[in-house]
Amino acid sequence: MGGGEGKCLYIDTEGTFRPVRLLAVAERLGLNGEEVLDNVAYARAYNADHQNQLLVTASALMAQSRFCLLIVDSVTNLYRTDFSGRGELSARQTHLGKFLRTLQRLADEFGVAVVITNQVMSNPDASAGPYAGNEKKPIGGNILAHASTTR
Repeated sequence: MGGGEGKCLYIDTEGTFRPVRLLAVAERLGLNGEEVLDNVAYARAYNADHQNQLLVTASALMAQSRFCLLIVDSVTNLYRTDFSGRGELSARQTHLGKFLRTLQRLADEFGVAVVITNQVMSNPDASAGPYAGNEKKPIGGNILAHASTTR
């Protein structure tokens, strides 16, 4: 419907992107589904390094055509599997920090909105007891919290 007057780039780390959902939304809004799909560039990331490399590809695409939205679903999924245990925590956070800085640079350089989804886990430090809630906390720690402007 005009929106940001640009395309959307969707980076999928979990394999959950479904074009049929976009077609359903387009139909509900009275839009041409094929035109909607033509305005979405989709990429599937298979590991944390590939996820980073896709941002390099995204930069090249954004230099060629107007994009207004970049979605990463989910930003931490591959980091949870590629970096395991506390022994790799520092390497994981460093790698994630570089990814988030690159996202910020793309947002600044190309004027795109960036939306990231995240995963949560049970808080292992939460107190146990009959009145304790099922406390969840986001994956990624402070580095992800500080890189986000709106949560």
